Amino acid sequence: MDKKRIKTILSLSTAEQGCSLAIVDKNVLVCEEFWDTRLSHSRRVLEMIDHMLSKRVGMALEDIDIFCAARGPGSFTGLRIGISVIKGLCLAMEKPGMGVSSLDGIAFRFAHCSIPVCVMMDARRNEVYCAVYQFDQGRLVFKTKERVVSPKDAIRMTKGPSLFAGSGSKAYQDIIEQNAKNPVIASNFLDCVSAAAMVTSFSSTDNFLDPPENMLVPSYIRKSDAQLQFVQK
Repeated sequence: MDKKRIKTILSLSTAEQGCSLAIVDKNVLVCEEFWDTRLSHSRRVLEMIDHMLSKRVGMALEDIDIFCAARGPGSFTGLRIGISVIKGLCLAMEKPGMGVSSLDGIAFRFAHCSIPVCVMMDARRNEVYCAVYQFDQGRLVFKTKERVVSPKDAIRMTKGPSLFAGSGSKAYQDIIEQNAKNPVIASNFLDCVSAAAMVTSFSSTDNFLDPPENMLVPSYIRKSDAQLQFVQK
């Protein structure tokens, strides 16, 4: 699809407990909502989409040109719900869809940061999903491979002063402050995966619909607990 022809994008993240939804039109953020409640994503996502379109922006599903979902890493169940919803909308509306890294949805909130950005999502079991980004005036110039590692190994991926963001940066803040060189810890309000930042992520590349990793398939990075237990047996 020609990037220039895309006008309106609906973007959704259910990668963690919080749910982020955004609509972007002609590279302008029209509306973004974030909910962090105990309700499961399956009980609120469709209602959020309907409410935002009909009540807040006055649009219909037919007005959306492309649907976008966080593809991971993150909660296995959450990712499956979000991707399933977006796939269903793509099928029903006969519109294209794509997946965007959950880590990008955090990192691109800091696209104008002059020092490296280390995104750390809490992966439990004393591990984090992480990647390190370097931006130049809002454009991505470098990104490490996404991986799941210990907090200390994530810190070792940085060189010099860096900004740490994401749920893992709070879960392991003490370790960061003890081991990183002049770390900057992002505000708690900026730790979540932002659906709007996901759009910024793929809009900043020239071939955003071409790479196979942008397909609507989950990227778990590591095996589930059930798979690990099965292997051990």
